[in-house]
Amino acid sequence: MDAWTMVSKVEQTSDGLDPLISESGDYITDVVKENLKLIRHTKGFSLDKLANRCGVSRAMLSQIEQGKSVPTISVLWKIANGLNVPFSELLKEKNQDGIHILKAENSKVLYSNSKVFASRALFPFLGNRKTEFYELILKPGGHEVAEPHKTGTTENLVVVSGKLRLRVGEKVVELEPKDSVFFKADVSHEYSNPTDQETLMYLVMDYTDEIG
Repeated sequence: MDAWTMVSKVEQTSDGLDPLISESGDYITDVVKENLKLIRHTKGFSLDKLANRCGVSRAMLSQIEQGKSVPTISVLWKIANGLNVPFSELLKEKNQDGIHILKAENSKVLYSNSKVFASRALFPFLGNRKTEFYELILKPGGHEVAEPHKTGTTENLVVVSGKLRLRVGEKVVELEPKDSVFFKADVSHEYSNPTDQETLMYLVMDYTDEIG
C-alpha cells in the first residue's frame, strides 16, 4: 500500500468521526484540537455558537477539542467556514524557518465519510496563507459533494491519471489526464469518478482576503 493512499489508518464511527489508531493520526488529532480551541476562544465563540454557525453538533465539536476523534474532510470544512478561517488554519503547525520537507510517510491525509475520497496536503501548515496545494484521490465509482467555500475562493485542478466528472453549480465538465480546470468554489460542487480506475488529481485552492 502506497504511503499517500493510506497514511492514517482509520475506521469510521457514527456522527462523522474517525477514531485514530496510528501515530500519524494521533498527531493530526492533537494539532486539530489545539488549533480549534485557540481559534474558537480567540473569536469568543462558545461551543453552542460555533455549532450554530457551522452546522456541526456541539457534541462533535467537544469530542474534537478533547482529542478523542478527528473529523472527516467535510466536517473540517464546515468548522473552518463557521470560524471564517482557511481550512489549513485547523491543521497548522508551529512556525519553523528554512526548508520544509514533507515526507510521504508523514503526510496528513483526510478522508470522506465513505472513504472513496482522500485529500493529502502538499504544503506545511505554518501561519496564515491564501493558497493551499493538495493531492486528491477518488476511488473507482467514487462521488464527493463539496459545500460552497467562502466567497471568492477558487480551485485550480489538474487530472494526472484516470477521469473526473466535475459539477460546478449546474454545469458539468469531463476531464481526462493532463486536463485542468479553474473555477469559483463558492458554489456547491461535486467530484465523480465514472470509471473503474482510481483518479489522481492535484488541486490549488486560493482564498480571498475575506478569510481570517
